[in-house]
Amino acid sequence: MASILNVGRIAEGFVLDHIEAGRSMEIYKYLNLDKLDCTVAIIKNARSKKMGKKDIMKIECPIDFIDLDVVGFIDHNITVNIVKDEEIVEKKPLRLPKEIRNIVRCRNPRCITSIEQELDHVFLLTDEKKEVYRCKYCEEKYKRK
Repeated sequence: MASILNVGRIAEGFVLDHIEAGRSMEIYKYLNLDKLDCTVAIIKNARSKKMGKKDIMKIECPIDFIDLDVVGFIDHNITVNIVKDEEIVEKKPLRLPKEIRNIVRCRNPRCITSIEQELDHVFLLTDEKKEVYRCKYCEEKYKRK
């Protein structure tokens, strides 16, 4: 007997689909969803024909509250469905952002960001095919997991 998990519809917000299994909590943290007053449903390890297993997030809040560049940086293959009046009105494609700011920190101890505490940690996309980001100040390569 198959068990069914039913998570209700959201009135306005967005659904992040096709998240690599186990990465939804990372997205939750990077989007600072714990600091927003919105409803969040996280479904971990859902069955997927395309991926085997996947995570899904339903976030009920206006789309402009969320930085989609953060999601694109984590995984640009995630599907973003915009929901209004309980219906999907748009599918937003993600891409690797050209610049990320204060998402990851530079690990180079000689970088200016380790001395100047108020300075933003800025990384620039230097190789889109290999998904390589480098620190704007010292060109230290960010190593993705």
